[in-house]
Amino acid sequence: MNRTPVNPWPWSLNFGYNQAEIIEGASRQLVCAGQTSVDAEGNPQHAGDMRGQMMLSLDNLEAVLSAADMGLANVTRLTIYSTDVDESLQNFDVLGSRFGPINAAPPMTLVGVTRLAIPPLMFEIEATAAA
Repeated sequence: MNRTPVNPWPWSLNFGYNQAEIIEGASRQLVCAGQTSVDAEGNPQHAGDMRGQMMLSLDNLEAVLSAADMGLANVTRLTIYSTDVDESLQNFDVLGSRFGPINAAPPMTLVGVTRLAIPPLMFEIEATAAA
């Protein structure tokens, strides 16, 4: 799979994502449901702790990707939902610590929401991946 960044403006690179990417040579696509800070039984974890929720949500996303023989480097699109955008942005280094070392900057959208499906969840990340 070849990825070509498309960035008519470079500002998004400061936030760790490309405006768009051209994906060529992929033969499989994976569409993931939103991953949150829940344990293996679906019980919410890290109530009131945005950073903890972000880390576990990413762990859960990586588990889904791994089950499909993929990893974060295969992610081609992210949508992030947060009940507190400012607090999410304060902890965005969590995403950088996972995507930065693999030089991945998939296009993403961060959306502020009133609440998520299961209280007390504050952060949800959904992804599309290709291999």
